[in-house]
Amino acid sequence: MTGFGERTRAALARFGCLCVGIDPHPSLLAAWGLSETAEGARAFGMRVVDAAAGRVGIVKPQVSFFERYGAAGYAALEDVLRAGRDAGLVVIGDAKRGDIGSTMDAYAQAWLTPGAPLEVDALTVNPFLGVQALAGAFDLAASAGKGVLVLAATSNPEGAGVQRARLADGATVSGGIVADVSARNAAHTPAGAWGDLGFVIGATVDWTTAGLPVPQPPTPILAPGFGHQGAVPSELGRRFGAAAPTVIATESRSILSAGPDRLADTIATRAEEYIRG
Repeated sequence: MTGFGERTRAALARFGCLCVGIDPHPSLLAAWGLSETAEGARAFGMRVVDAAAGRVGIVKPQVSFFERYGAAGYAALEDVLRAGRDAGLVVIGDAKRGDIGSTMDAYAQAWLTPGAPLEVDALTVNPFLGVQALAGAFDLAASAGKGVLVLAATSNPEGAGVQRARLADGATVSGGIVADVSARNAAHTPAGAWGDLGFVIGATVDWTTAGLPVPQPPTPILAPGFGHQGAVPSELGRRFGAAAPTVIATESRSILSAGPDRLADTIATRAEEYIRG
């Protein structure tokens, strides 16, 4: 069984680092001529999957934009997730789940169990109730060949006070998260392979200020902040340094705003920009 880390490594090597977000925001649904309904979100997601397949290796549905429609929205999301995986894409569920004990375990089972209606290849999670609270999700991911992407350093200004606070050993909270998860990766990752437990680190985050170590062993880093938020492909190497080869550069609005008719060409052009660097 090939784990999430190695599947991501292969996808990046084949297609480059661009990940296309699937965010059926109300303004985008309107611009695409789709209704602000679950069916509109489903049609939107399916079009993105069709345009992304064969042009990039990874897509990232934003769960909230489906969840807002209730049960029908989740049914639409299930269809989009299944279509993405059937198309050979690595599918990241951007749900940012985080809880304790059996509650966190249930979230993990919903998203990381093979054959589950919401099955994804990796799930974003929130560690701010404690990294150890995610242990059940880590264990399930390991047994199922899935991935977990742990929020470590986000680019929103509201997060800085918490994430850059200092722990008793002097490390920042963000740095401590990276260190703790990396230690677990090191204990479970074969030599030379990429870890299955990765991180979410904003593309506009200053690694020195945030106190971030370079993850070892290497592991996927989901990097929002490219495109609409200001980071550009040519800056990836400078911003991520030694960790740059593991970065999944995610863009949503900057690509999706091209509209359904120009979406495939926009994805192909943007993916090539990351490959050129």
